[in-house]
Amino acid sequence: MSWIVVRARSNVKVEHSIRETMDMLNLTRVNHAVIIPENAQYRGMLQKAKDYITWGDADAELVEKMLSGRGRLIGDKPISDADVKEGTEFSNIKEFANAIAADEASMKDMPELKRVFRLHPPRGPKGWGGLKRTYVVGGALGPRGEAISALVERMI
Repeated sequence: MSWIVVRARSNVKVEHSIRETMDMLNLTRVNHAVIIPENAQYRGMLQKAKDYITWGDADAELVEKMLSGRGRLIGDKPISDADVKEGTEFSNIKEFANAIAADEASMKDMPELKRVFRLHPPRGPKGWGGLKRTYVVGGALGPRGEAISALVERMI
């Protein structure tokens, strides 16, 4: 299983160690997203930066939408099935997305693929829904589980 992590808040008045953690996650700007594997090391990093990010479980359909809609190669070129076939062992974006969601492959398997997705701010009347509260109490921060797909779809 993999996680989709989205940065919701900026670096203003952030403790140095939390800023470094977000840099290690490649979340350098607001509305940037990454797909990371689910393991203990990343879980600790997410807990460290939980007041500035939100995350949830990646499903194959959402990963495919992210790759085809917002995925970019070096030089800011969109991704095509031919690029995936040339750069990985997978024949198209759908197979690559399925492997990433199942944690059988990672974004690093395609070296020319940028690991950060630059997303649009959340569309709709709710927007982020509060940047100082956790998701559990109606805000935008912390773990979302399956509900991350609704947020990311509004941002693609």
